[in-house]
Amino acid sequence: MSTQYRVFVIGGGPAGLAAAEVLSDAGCVVHVVERMPSLGRKFLMAGRGGLNISHSEAQEKLLARYGAAAPWLAPALAAWTTDDICHWMSGLGQESFIGSSGRVFPKSMKASPLLRAWLARLQQQGVQFHTRVDWTGWDATTGRLTFTPAQGRSDLSLDLVEPCRADAVVLATGGASWPRLGSNGAWVPALQAQGATVVLLQPANCGFRTNWSAAMRDRFAGTPLKPVTLRFGDHTVRGEVVVTATGLEGGALYALSGVLRNHISQHGPAELLLDLRPDLSVATLASRLAKVRPRESLSNRLRKALRLPPVVAALLREAGEVPVTPQALAERLKALPVLLTGPESIERAISSAGGVAQAACEANFMLHAKPGVFVAGEMLDWEAPTGGYLLHACLATGRAAAKGALQWLRETRS
Repeated sequence: MSTQYRVFVIGGGPAGLAAAEVLSDAGCVVHVVERMPSLGRKFLMAGRGGLNISHSEAQEKLLARYGAAAPWLAPALAAWTTDDICHWMSGLGQESFIGSSGRVFPKSMKASPLLRAWLARLQQQGVQFHTRVDWTGWDATTGRLTFTPAQGRSDLSLDLVEPCRADAVVLATGGASWPRLGSNGAWVPALQAQGATVVLLQPANCGFRTNWSAAMRDRFAGTPLKPVTLRFGDHTVRGEVVVTATGLEGGALYALSGVLRNHISQHGPAELLLDLRPDLSVATLASRLAKVRPRESLSNRLRKALRLPPVVAALLREAGEVPVTPQALAERLKALPVLLTGPESIERAISSAGGVAQAACEANFMLHAKPGVFVAGEMLDWEAPTGGYLLHACLATGRAAAKGALQWLRETRS
């Protein structure tokens, strides 16, 4: 760019860093402002079990994972594909591989080497980082950005002292899940005050509560159930869930969290059906149960006939009167009801739904109500399951918002 534009990126997670990379590469003077003491904290948390950064499935199938938001996100995802992500990681010295499930990981299986290399590149490109700083909105008189010290900091750098001039702004402060890592949803009133429509932030990829008995809570909290198939209406997911003190959580349940959350919001508690032996038919289960002496305890019958753990007997009792005959017991094991009363709190969710509405944005993610201000990542109103889709969309929308800002600057400030 012939003019060095001054651009502020609010939020130092993957969406914000992706935006900073595009902007600094184009020659902008970029300031990244982060309220936490360090950058990419949620990114690092996502990599604790192996950084699943994308998915290798066909683009059409990948796009469908974003549900109603797919048409909105499609241009950003098409411009930053899984292949692009793998090439980008390779350029940072982090080769990738595709796991047996189709998920894409760095070979190191860690987020920290990738983040270190990424931050080093950004610093080489002149990006300036400001940590432990809260963005508080816009000054009512000048319309310029306002900041305040955070996380024990006592002052602001001269670059952040009012009046703080910015030629463009990219907001990427995250949703409201895992607030201890930085994304707390505190930005909502500031955007609403500017006239932007914000859809209520809600938990996504989350656990759900149920009314366990004290015996169930005390004995079986933390116990996994695998493999298990979950059914709710027309939706079926196979995987693993874990019994918690307050209900259930786990990957298979996360995949249903959107439809369950919406059902509960509109209609009240949702009855989830668990198939505790998904590889065996009712007839096979009944046959094997019939071979065990009826005088055996329920736990022993399930263990000897079907190799089911004691938690299954407890689940059967939680569901009401336990069937007596092998046939009826087999049918219950293939469709054991658990009544879910509501999602766990958004603070415990992996991600959040809701955010800045599509109607509040131009196609390039600029706010209608605030020209020159662009929004990216989980601040936008979309949700997706785990499996690399969350990080992929954060990276893609961060880059798309930055490109939108560059185009807007060229058209309005040249």
